[in-house]
Amino acid sequence: MPHPVDAAFLALPLELLAEAALASARRAGASFADFRVHRLQESFIVVRDAALQSSADTVVLGYAVRVLVDGVWGFAASVVPTAAAATATALEAVHIARALRPVASERIERTSEPVYSKVTWVSDYELDPFEVPTAARIAWLLERSTRLLEQPGVSHTLASARAVKENGYYADTAGTSTTQQRVRIEPHLEATAVDASSGSFETMKSLAPPTGRGWEYLERGWDFDAELPLIAETLAEKLAAPSVEPGRYDLVIDPSNLFLTLHESVGHATEYDRAIGYEAAYAGTSFATPDQLGKLRYGSALMHVTADRTAPHGLASVGYDDDGVAAQAWDLVRDGVLVGYQLDRVFAHRLGLPRSNGCAYADSPGNAPMQRMPNVSLQPDPRGGSTEQLIAGVERGLYVVGDKSWSIDMQRKNFQFTGQRFYEIRGGKLVGQVKDVAYQATTTEFWGSLDGLGGPETYVLGGAFTCGKGQPGQVAPVSHGCPSARFRQVNVLNAKSEATA
Repeated sequence: MPHPVDAAFLALPLELLAEAALASARRAGASFADFRVHRLQESFIVVRDAALQSSADTVVLGYAVRVLVDGVWGFAASVVPTAAAATATALEAVHIARALRPVASERIERTSEPVYSKVTWVSDYELDPFEVPTAARIAWLLERSTRLLEQPGVSHTLASARAVKENGYYADTAGTSTTQQRVRIEPHLEATAVDASSGSFETMKSLAPPTGRGWEYLERGWDFDAELPLIAETLAEKLAAPSVEPGRYDLVIDPSNLFLTLHESVGHATEYDRAIGYEAAYAGTSFATPDQLGKLRYGSALMHVTADRTAPHGLASVGYDDDGVAAQAWDLVRDGVLVGYQLDRVFAHRLGLPRSNGCAYADSPGNAPMQRMPNVSLQPDPRGGSTEQLIAGVERGLYVVGDKSWSIDMQRKNFQFTGQRFYEIRGGKLVGQVKDVAYQATTTEFWGSLDGLGGPETYVLGGAFTCGKGQPGQVAPVSHGCPSARFRQVNVLNAKSEATA
Protein backbone atom coordinates (compact mmCIF):
# COMPACT_ATOMS: atom_id res chain seq x y z
CA MET A 1 0.00 0.00 0.00
CA PRO A 2 1.43 3.45 -0.90
CA HIS A 3 2.56 5.74 1.87
CA PRO A 4 0.25 8.65 2.73
CA VAL A 5 1.31 12.10 1.62
CA ASP A 6 3.28 13.88 4.33
CA ALA A 7 0.86 15.41 6.86
CA ALA A 8 2.92 18.59 7.19
CA PHE A 9 2.60 19.20 3.46
CA LEU A 10 -1.15 18.55 3.41
CA ALA A 11 -1.55 20.93 6.34
CA LEU A 12 -0.54 23.82 4.09
CA PRO A 13 -3.44 25.87 2.62
CA LEU A 14 -2.77 24.44 -0.84
CA GLU A 15 -6.20 24.92 -2.43
CA LEU A 16 -6.71 28.34 -0.84
CA LEU A 17 -3.41 29.62 -2.22
CA ALA A 18 -4.09 28.10 -5.64
CA GLU A 19 -7.56 29.61 -5.90
CA ALA A 20 -6.29 33.05 -4.93
CA ALA A 21 -3.37 32.95 -7.37
CA LEU A 22 -5.25 31.52 -10.35
CA ALA A 23 -8.29 33.75 -9.98
CA SER A 24 -6.07 36.83 -9.72
CA ALA A 25 -4.11 35.82 -12.81
CA ARG A 26 -7.31 35.35 -14.83
CA ARG A 27 -8.71 38.71 -13.73
CA ALA A 28 -5.44 40.38 -14.67
CA GLY A 29 -5.65 39.07 -18.24
CA ALA A 30 -3.73 35.79 -18.24
CA SER A 31 -5.01 33.31 -20.84
CA PHE A 32 -3.50 30.49 -18.78
CA ALA A 33 -1.93 30.18 -15.34
CA ASP A 34 -0.58 27.42 -13.16
CA PHE A 35 0.31 27.33 -9.48
CA ARG A 36 2.90 25.03 -7.93
CA VAL A 37 3.85 24.39 -4.30
CA HIS A 38 7.21 22.64 -3.93
CA ARG A 39 8.64 21.17 -0.73
CA LEU A 40 12.08 19.56 -0.85
CA GLN A 41 13.36 17.83 2.29
CA GLU A 42 16.95 16.60 2.11
CA SER A 43 19.42 14.83 4.40
CA PHE A 44 23.10 14.34 3.63
CA ILE A 45 25.40 12.41 5.99
CA VAL A 46 29.12 11.93 5.33
CA VAL A 47 31.52 9.63 7.19
CA ARG A 48 35.27 9.54 6.51
CA ASP A 49 37.26 6.59 7.82
CA ALA A 50 35.69 5.89 11.20
CA ALA A 51 34.45 9.39 12.03
CA LEU A 52 31.40 11.47 11.23
CA GLN A 53 32.36 14.38 9.01
CA SER A 54 29.00 16.08 8.51
CA SER A 55 25.27 15.64 8.89
CA ALA A 56 22.91 18.20 7.39
CA ASP A 57 19.14 18.39 7.05
CA THR A 58 17.47 21.05 4.92
CA VAL A 59 13.93 21.94 3.86
CA VAL A 60 13.06 24.19 0.92
CA LEU A 61 9.41 25.28 0.76
CA GLY A 62 7.64 27.82 -1.40
CA TYR A 63 5.27 28.31 -4.32
CA ALA A 64 5.36 29.70 -7.82
CA VAL A 65 2.88 31.18 -10.28
CA ARG A 66 3.40 30.94 -14.03
CA VAL A 67 1.18 32.83 -16.47
CA LEU A 68 0.68 33.28 -20.19
CA VAL A 69 -0.24 36.80 -21.26
CA ASP A 70 -0.48 37.51 -24.99
CA GLY A 71 1.62 34.42 -25.65
CA VAL A 72 4.46 35.39 -23.27
CA TRP A 73 5.44 33.64 -20.06
CA GLY A 74 5.58 35.43 -16.75
CA PHE A 75 6.85 33.82 -13.56
CA ALA A 76 7.03 34.79 -9.90
CA ALA A 77 7.57 32.94 -6.62
CA SER A 78 7.02 33.45 -2.90
CA VAL A 79 7.41 31.77 0.48
CA VAL A 80 4.55 33.59 2.23
CA PRO A 81 1.61 31.14 2.61
CA THR A 82 -1.30 33.60 2.58
CA ALA A 83 -4.02 34.30 0.02
CA ALA A 84 -2.94 37.93 -0.15
CA ALA A 85 0.67 36.96 -0.92
CA ALA A 86 -0.46 34.43 -3.54
CA THR A 87 -2.56 37.12 -5.19
CA ALA A 88 0.36 39.53 -5.21
CA THR A 89 2.65 36.84 -6.66
CA ALA A 90 0.22 36.16 -9.49
CA LEU A 91 -0.05 39.85 -10.31
CA GLU A 92 3.74 40.11 -10.31
CA ALA A 93 3.92 37.23 -12.80
CA VAL A 94 1.40 39.00 -15.07
CA HIS A 95 3.38 42.24 -14.79
CA ILE A 96 6.58 40.43 -15.78
CA ALA A 97 4.89 38.82 -18.81
CA ARG A 98 3.66 42.21 -20.01
CA ALA A 99 7.08 43.76 -19.48
CA LEU A 100 8.69 40.99 -21.55
CA ARG A 101 6.18 41.16 -24.40
CA PRO A 102 7.99 43.84 -26.47
CA VAL A 103 11.24 41.85 -26.45
CA ALA A 104 9.86 38.31 -26.68
CA SER A 105 11.13 36.57 -29.82
CA GLU A 106 8.19 34.17 -30.08
CA ARG A 107 4.64 33.61 -28.88
CA ILE A 108 4.07 30.54 -26.75
CA GLU A 109 1.64 27.85 -27.90
CA ARG A 110 1.08 24.61 -26.00
CA THR A 111 -0.42 21.21 -26.69
CA SER A 112 -3.62 20.20 -24.93
CA GLU A 113 -3.87 17.66 -22.11
CA PRO A 114 -6.81 16.03 -20.34
CA VAL A 115 -7.87 17.53 -17.01
CA TYR A 116 -6.86 15.59 -13.88
CA SER A 117 -8.92 16.76 -10.93
CA LYS A 118 -7.68 16.26 -7.37
CA VAL A 119 -5.46 13.24 -8.07
CA THR A 120 -2.69 11.96 -5.79
CA TRP A 121 0.45 10.00 -6.65
CA VAL A 122 3.09 8.59 -4.25
CA SER A 123 6.26 6.78 -5.32
CA ASP A 124 6.95 3.17 -4.37
CA TYR A 125 9.06 2.89 -1.20
CA GLU A 126 8.80 1.08 2.11
CA LEU A 127 10.70 3.01 4.79
CA ASP A 128 10.68 6.79 4.77
CA PRO A 129 14.33 7.78 5.42
CA PHE A 130 13.19 10.75 7.46
CA GLU A 131 11.38 8.43 9.84
CA VAL A 132 14.66 6.63 10.59
CA PRO A 133 16.45 8.45 13.44
CA THR A 134 19.48 10.40 12.31
CA ALA A 135 21.60 8.58 14.87
CA ALA A 136 20.62 5.24 13.34
CA ARG A 137 21.52 6.40 9.83
CA ILE A 138 24.89 7.69 11.04
CA ALA A 139 25.52 4.40 12.86
CA TRP A 140 24.82 2.41 9.69
CA LEU A 141 27.38 4.44 7.74
CA LEU A 142 29.97 4.33 10.55
CA GLU A 143 29.71 0.56 10.78
CA ARG A 144 30.20 -0.02 7.03
CA SER A 145 32.97 2.56 6.81
CA THR A 146 34.80 0.99 9.76
CA ARG A 147 34.42 -2.54 8.42
CA LEU A 148 35.67 -1.48 5.00
CA LEU A 149 38.63 0.28 6.64
CA GLU A 150 39.51 -2.99 8.39
CA GLN A 151 39.82 -4.83 5.06
CA PRO A 152 43.40 -5.67 3.97
CA GLY A 153 45.06 -2.93 1.94
CA VAL A 154 42.43 -0.22 2.54
CA SER A 155 43.98 3.08 3.68
CA HIS A 156 40.92 5.34 3.81
CA THR A 157 37.16 5.11 3.39
CA LEU A 158 34.30 7.42 2.50
CA ALA A 159 30.66 6.59 3.19
CA SER A 160 27.65 8.80 2.65
CA ALA A 161 23.89 8.71 2.26
CA ARG A 162 21.81 11.41 0.61
CA ALA A 163 18.03 11.14 1.03
CA VAL A 164 15.31 13.33 -0.49
CA LYS A 165 11.57 13.57 0.00
CA GLU A 166 9.92 15.77 -2.63
CA ASN A 167 6.34 16.99 -2.33
CA GLY A 168 4.49 18.87 -5.02
CA TYR A 169 1.06 20.39 -5.50
CA TYR A 170 0.04 21.63 -8.93
CA ALA A 171 -3.14 23.41 -10.08
CA ASP A 172 -3.98 25.30 -13.26
CA THR A 173 -6.77 27.32 -14.83
CA ALA A 174 -7.80 24.33 -16.98
CA GLY A 175 -8.96 22.51 -13.84
CA THR A 176 -6.10 20.07 -13.17
CA SER A 177 -4.91 19.67 -9.59
CA THR A 178 -2.35 17.06 -8.50
CA THR A 179 -0.63 16.18 -5.23
CA GLN A 180 2.55 14.11 -5.32
CA GLN A 181 5.24 12.68 -3.11
CA ARG A 182 8.40 10.85 -4.09
CA VAL A 183 11.37 9.56 -2.11
CA ARG A 184 14.86 8.82 -3.37
CA ILE A 185 18.17 7.78 -1.85
CA GLU A 186 21.82 7.76 -2.91
CA PRO A 187 24.30 5.64 -0.94
CA HIS A 188 28.05 5.90 -1.50
CA LEU A 189 30.79 3.62 -0.15
CA GLU A 190 34.37 4.05 -1.35
CA ALA A 191 37.83 2.78 -0.40
CA THR A 192 41.27 4.21 -1.16
CA ALA A 193 44.52 2.24 -1.19
CA VAL A 194 47.90 3.99 -1.04
CA ASP A 195 51.21 2.50 -2.17
CA ALA A 196 53.64 4.02 0.32
CA SER A 197 56.70 3.10 -1.73
CA SER A 198 55.58 4.94 -4.86
CA GLY A 199 53.07 7.40 -3.46
CA SER A 200 50.47 6.19 -5.96
CA PHE A 201 46.88 5.49 -4.96
CA GLU A 202 43.71 3.97 -6.37
CA THR A 203 40.04 4.08 -5.40
CA MET A 204 37.17 1.61 -5.64
CA LYS A 205 33.53 2.23 -4.82
CA SER A 206 30.33 0.31 -4.36
CA LEU A 207 28.30 -0.36 -7.49
CA ALA A 208 25.04 0.43 -5.66
CA PRO A 209 23.13 2.91 -7.85
CA PRO A 210 20.92 5.72 -6.51
CA THR A 211 17.26 4.75 -6.58
CA GLY A 212 13.70 5.84 -6.00
CA ARG A 213 13.39 3.81 -2.82
CA GLY A 214 13.50 4.46 0.90
CA TRP A 215 15.91 3.46 3.67
CA GLU A 216 15.00 -0.19 3.10
CA TYR A 217 17.38 -0.06 0.12
CA LEU A 218 20.38 0.28 2.43
CA GLU A 219 19.16 -2.35 4.84
CA ARG A 220 18.14 -5.10 2.40
CA GLY A 221 17.84 -3.74 -1.14
CA TRP A 222 21.60 -4.00 -1.85
CA ASP A 223 24.04 -6.44 -0.25
CA PHE A 224 26.63 -3.99 1.04
CA ASP A 225 27.96 -6.54 3.54
CA ALA A 226 28.88 -8.95 0.75
CA GLU A 227 30.35 -6.11 -1.30
CA LEU A 228 32.78 -4.88 1.39
CA PRO A 229 35.46 -7.58 0.86
CA LEU A 230 34.95 -7.39 -2.91
CA ILE A 231 35.71 -3.66 -2.90
CA ALA A 232 38.96 -4.29 -0.99
CA GLU A 233 39.92 -7.26 -3.14
CA THR A 234 39.39 -5.51 -6.46
CA LEU A 235 41.09 -2.36 -5.13
CA ALA A 236 44.26 -4.29 -4.25
CA GLU A 237 44.25 -5.92 -7.66
CA LYS A 238 43.77 -2.56 -9.35
CA LEU A 239 46.70 -1.00 -7.46
CA ALA A 240 49.03 -3.77 -8.68
CA ALA A 241 47.54 -4.02 -12.20
CA PRO A 242 49.59 -3.21 -15.31
CA SER A 243 48.81 -0.15 -17.37
CA VAL A 244 46.72 -0.81 -20.48
CA GLU A 245 48.28 -0.97 -23.92
CA PRO A 246 46.41 1.49 -26.15
CA GLY A 247 44.65 0.16 -29.21
CA ARG A 248 41.32 -1.13 -30.47
CA TYR A 249 39.50 -3.58 -28.23
CA ASP A 250 36.17 -5.33 -28.10
CA LEU A 251 34.39 -4.05 -24.99
CA VAL A 252 31.84 -5.79 -22.79
CA ILE A 253 30.38 -3.01 -20.68
CA ASP A 254 28.56 -3.62 -17.41
CA PRO A 255 25.37 -1.62 -16.67
CA SER A 256 27.24 0.10 -13.82
CA ASN A 257 29.35 1.87 -16.45
CA LEU A 258 27.12 1.93 -19.53
CA PHE A 259 24.34 3.94 -17.83
CA LEU A 260 26.55 7.05 -17.82
CA THR A 261 27.55 6.68 -21.48
CA LEU A 262 23.84 6.34 -22.29
CA HIS A 263 23.03 9.42 -20.21
CA GLU A 264 25.59 11.63 -21.93
CA SER A 265 25.42 10.38 -25.53
CA VAL A 266 21.69 9.58 -25.83
CA GLY A 267 19.87 11.15 -22.89
CA HIS A 268 21.16 14.69 -23.39
CA ALA A 269 21.32 14.41 -27.17
CA THR A 270 17.57 13.69 -27.42
CA GLU A 271 16.46 16.69 -25.35
CA TYR A 272 14.44 18.64 -27.89
CA ASP A 273 15.27 22.07 -26.47
CA ARG A 274 18.99 21.27 -26.80
CA ALA A 275 18.46 19.89 -30.33
CA ILE A 276 16.92 23.19 -31.52
CA GLY A 277 19.50 25.42 -29.82
CA TYR A 278 17.90 26.50 -26.54
CA GLU A 279 20.87 25.26 -24.49
CA ALA A 280 23.59 26.47 -26.87
CA ALA A 281 24.81 29.26 -24.58
CA TYR A 282 25.46 26.93 -21.65
CA ALA A 283 25.10 23.15 -21.99
CA GLY A 284 25.51 22.95 -25.75
CA THR A 285 23.53 21.64 -28.70
CA SER A 286 22.97 18.18 -30.21
CA PHE A 287 24.01 16.41 -33.39
CA ALA A 288 20.57 14.67 -33.32
CA THR A 289 18.63 17.55 -34.89
CA PRO A 290 14.90 17.40 -35.75
CA ASP A 291 15.50 17.17 -39.50
CA GLN A 292 17.02 13.73 -38.80
CA LEU A 293 14.02 12.39 -36.90
CA GLY A 294 13.12 9.01 -38.33
CA LYS A 295 16.29 9.02 -40.47
CA LEU A 296 19.41 9.19 -38.27
CA ARG A 297 21.19 5.85 -37.85
CA TYR A 298 22.04 6.27 -34.17
CA GLY A 299 23.39 2.73 -33.68
CA SER A 300 23.06 -0.89 -34.68
CA ALA A 301 19.67 -2.52 -35.17
CA LEU A 302 19.97 -3.99 -31.66
CA MET A 303 19.66 -0.52 -30.14
CA HIS A 304 16.28 0.16 -28.54
CA VAL A 305 16.26 3.11 -26.14
CA THR A 306 13.11 4.11 -24.28
CA ALA A 307 12.13 7.16 -22.26
CA ASP A 308 9.91 6.44 -19.27
CA ARG A 309 8.49 8.52 -16.44
CA THR A 310 6.61 5.54 -14.99
CA ALA A 311 9.49 3.05 -14.36
CA PRO A 312 9.26 1.47 -10.86
CA HIS A 313 11.83 3.09 -8.56
CA GLY A 314 13.05 5.38 -11.34
CA LEU A 315 14.59 8.62 -10.12
CA ALA A 316 12.68 10.58 -12.79
CA SER A 317 9.40 8.69 -12.27
CA VAL A 318 6.37 10.80 -11.38
CA GLY A 319 2.62 10.66 -11.69
CA TYR A 320 2.34 14.04 -13.44
CA ASP A 321 4.91 16.53 -14.63
CA ASP A 322 5.10 20.24 -13.81
CA ASP A 323 2.97 21.01 -16.90
CA GLY A 324 0.10 18.89 -15.53
CA VAL A 325 0.82 16.09 -18.03
CA ALA A 326 0.35 12.45 -17.01
CA ALA A 327 3.52 10.33 -16.95
CA GLN A 328 4.08 7.99 -19.89
CA ALA A 329 6.69 5.93 -21.78
CA TRP A 330 7.85 6.17 -25.41
CA ASP A 331 10.73 5.31 -27.76
CA LEU A 332 13.74 7.54 -28.44
CA VAL A 333 15.74 5.10 -30.58
CA ARG A 334 14.14 2.04 -32.17
CA ASP A 335 15.99 -0.52 -34.32
CA GLY A 336 18.96 1.84 -34.16
CA VAL A 337 17.08 4.85 -35.62
CA LEU A 338 16.24 8.15 -33.90
CA VAL A 339 12.44 8.20 -33.50
CA GLY A 340 11.64 10.50 -30.58
CA TYR A 341 12.55 13.37 -28.27
CA GLN A 342 11.93 14.49 -24.71
CA LEU A 343 9.28 17.22 -24.69
CA ASP A 344 7.20 19.56 -22.60
CA ARG A 345 3.92 21.05 -23.86
CA VAL A 346 5.56 23.99 -25.64
CA PHE A 347 8.13 21.88 -27.48
CA ALA A 348 5.59 19.18 -28.34
CA HIS A 349 3.59 21.87 -30.15
CA ARG A 350 6.70 23.10 -31.95
CA LEU A 351 7.41 19.56 -33.14
CA GLY A 352 3.84 19.29 -34.42
CA LEU A 353 2.72 16.60 -31.96
CA PRO A 354 -0.76 16.53 -30.39
CA ARG A 355 0.49 15.88 -26.87
CA SER A 356 3.53 16.34 -24.64
CA ASN A 357 5.31 13.28 -23.27
CA GLY A 358 5.52 14.86 -19.83
CA CYS A 359 9.08 16.11 -19.34
CA ALA A 360 8.50 19.45 -17.55
CA TYR A 361 10.20 19.77 -14.14
CA ALA A 362 11.40 22.51 -11.80
CA ASP A 363 13.84 21.63 -9.03
CA SER A 364 12.61 24.28 -6.58
CA PRO A 365 9.79 26.78 -6.08
CA GLY A 366 12.13 29.55 -7.19
CA ASN A 367 12.74 28.09 -10.64
CA ALA A 368 10.38 27.83 -13.60
CA PRO A 369 9.71 24.38 -15.11
CA MET A 370 11.82 23.37 -18.09
CA GLN A 371 12.22 20.24 -20.19
CA ARG A 372 14.14 17.65 -18.13
CA MET A 373 15.27 14.12 -18.80
CA PRO A 374 12.97 11.15 -18.07
CA ASN A 375 14.36 7.71 -17.24
CA VAL A 376 16.25 6.86 -20.44
CA SER A 377 17.08 3.16 -20.79
CA LEU A 378 18.68 0.73 -23.23
CA GLN A 379 16.43 -2.29 -23.45
CA PRO A 380 17.84 -5.82 -23.08
CA ASP A 381 17.55 -8.52 -25.70
CA PRO A 382 14.58 -10.71 -24.67
CA ARG A 383 16.55 -13.69 -25.97
CA GLY A 384 19.93 -12.42 -24.79
CA GLY A 385 22.19 -14.40 -22.54
CA SER A 386 24.43 -13.67 -19.57
CA THR A 387 27.37 -11.31 -19.22
CA GLU A 388 29.62 -14.36 -19.24
CA GLN A 389 28.24 -15.37 -22.64
CA LEU A 390 29.00 -11.92 -24.04
CA ILE A 391 32.55 -12.16 -22.69
CA ALA A 392 32.93 -15.65 -24.19
CA GLY A 393 32.41 -14.11 -27.63
CA VAL A 394 35.47 -11.84 -27.29
CA GLU A 395 38.97 -12.94 -28.34
CA ARG A 396 40.79 -9.78 -27.20
CA GLY A 397 39.03 -7.12 -25.22
CA LEU A 398 38.11 -5.48 -21.94
CA TYR A 399 35.26 -5.91 -19.48
CA VAL A 400 34.31 -2.51 -18.05
CA VAL A 401 32.74 -2.17 -14.57
CA GLY A 402 31.67 0.93 -12.63
CA ASP A 403 31.61 4.60 -13.61
CA LYS A 404 34.23 7.23 -12.96
CA SER A 405 35.16 10.25 -15.10
CA TRP A 406 33.73 11.29 -18.45
CA SER A 407 34.11 13.91 -21.15
CA ILE A 408 31.87 14.73 -24.12
CA ASP A 409 31.71 17.62 -26.57
CA MET A 410 28.98 20.24 -26.75
CA GLN A 411 27.11 18.42 -29.54
CA ARG A 412 27.14 15.08 -27.67
CA LYS A 413 29.13 13.62 -30.55
CA ASN A 414 32.71 12.92 -29.40
CA PHE A 415 33.28 11.36 -26.00
CA GLN A 416 35.73 9.65 -23.65
CA PHE A 417 34.83 7.57 -20.58
CA THR A 418 36.76 5.80 -17.85
CA GLY A 419 35.55 3.35 -15.21
CA GLN A 420 36.15 1.81 -11.80
CA ARG A 421 37.80 -1.36 -13.04
CA PHE A 422 38.75 -3.00 -16.33
CA TYR A 423 39.38 -6.70 -16.80
CA GLU A 424 41.39 -7.93 -19.74
CA ILE A 425 39.63 -10.56 -21.88
CA ARG A 426 41.68 -13.17 -23.73
CA GLY A 427 40.13 -16.05 -25.57
CA GLY A 428 36.71 -15.41 -24.05
CA LYS A 429 37.95 -15.38 -20.44
CA LEU A 430 38.83 -12.72 -17.86
CA VAL A 431 42.57 -12.77 -17.07
CA GLY A 432 42.95 -9.94 -14.53
CA GLN A 433 42.70 -6.20 -14.25
CA VAL A 434 44.47 -3.49 -16.20
CA LYS A 435 44.30 0.21 -15.32
CA ASP A 436 44.58 3.71 -16.80
CA VAL A 437 41.87 2.83 -19.32
CA ALA A 438 39.68 5.29 -21.21
CA TYR A 439 37.47 4.37 -24.16
CA GLN A 440 36.88 6.95 -26.85
CA ALA A 441 34.49 7.21 -29.83
CA THR A 442 31.88 9.26 -31.57
CA THR A 443 28.32 8.57 -30.48
CA THR A 444 27.11 6.96 -33.70
CA GLU A 445 30.35 5.01 -34.19
CA PHE A 446 30.13 3.62 -30.66
CA TRP A 447 26.46 2.61 -30.75
CA GLY A 448 26.93 1.35 -34.30
CA SER A 449 29.52 -1.13 -32.99
CA LEU A 450 26.96 -2.67 -30.60
CA ASP A 451 26.68 -6.34 -31.56
CA GLY A 452 25.51 -8.09 -28.41
CA LEU A 453 23.02 -7.39 -25.61
CA GLY A 454 22.52 -9.28 -22.39
CA GLY A 455 19.15 -10.66 -21.46
CA PRO A 456 16.72 -9.20 -18.92
CA GLU A 457 18.64 -10.86 -16.06
CA THR A 458 21.61 -8.54 -16.76
CA TYR A 459 19.47 -5.36 -16.71
CA VAL A 460 20.21 -2.87 -13.89
CA LEU A 461 18.62 0.54 -13.27
CA GLY A 462 21.48 2.97 -12.62
CA GLY A 463 21.30 6.72 -12.60
CA ALA A 464 22.35 10.15 -11.37
CA PHE A 465 20.98 12.23 -8.51
CA THR A 466 21.87 15.68 -9.81
CA CYS A 467 21.87 16.09 -13.58
CA GLY A 468 22.50 19.74 -14.31
CA LYS A 469 20.93 21.98 -16.94
CA GLY A 470 19.65 25.48 -17.61
CA GLN A 471 20.35 29.10 -16.83
CA PRO A 472 19.86 29.66 -13.96
CA GLY A 473 21.07 26.13 -13.27
CA GLN A 474 18.75 23.40 -12.09
CA VAL A 475 19.40 19.79 -11.07
CA ALA A 476 17.16 16.77 -11.62
CA PRO A 477 17.36 13.09 -10.66
CA VAL A 478 17.26 10.55 -13.48
CA SER A 479 17.63 6.78 -13.85
CA HIS A 480 19.08 4.79 -16.74
CA GLY A 481 18.54 1.08 -17.16
CA CYS A 482 20.98 -1.03 -19.17
CA PRO A 483 21.81 -4.65 -19.78
CA SER A 484 25.40 -5.80 -20.23
CA ALA A 485 26.41 -4.99 -23.80
CA ARG A 486 29.21 -5.81 -26.23
CA PHE A 487 30.86 -3.33 -28.60
CA ARG A 488 33.38 -4.23 -31.30
CA GLN A 489 36.73 -2.53 -31.94
CA VAL A 490 36.39 0.56 -29.75
CA ASN A 491 39.41 2.86 -29.44
CA VAL A 492 41.07 2.51 -26.01
CA LEU A 493 43.50 5.12 -24.70
CA ASN A 494 46.01 4.95 -21.87
CA ALA A 495 44.60 7.76 -19.72
CA LYS A 496 47.80 8.13 -17.71
CA SER A 497 50.04 8.62 -20.75
CA GLU A 498 47.44 10.89 -22.37
CA ALA A 499 47.36 13.09 -19.27
CA THR A 500 51.14 13.53 -19.26
CA ALA A 501 51.58 13.86 -23.04
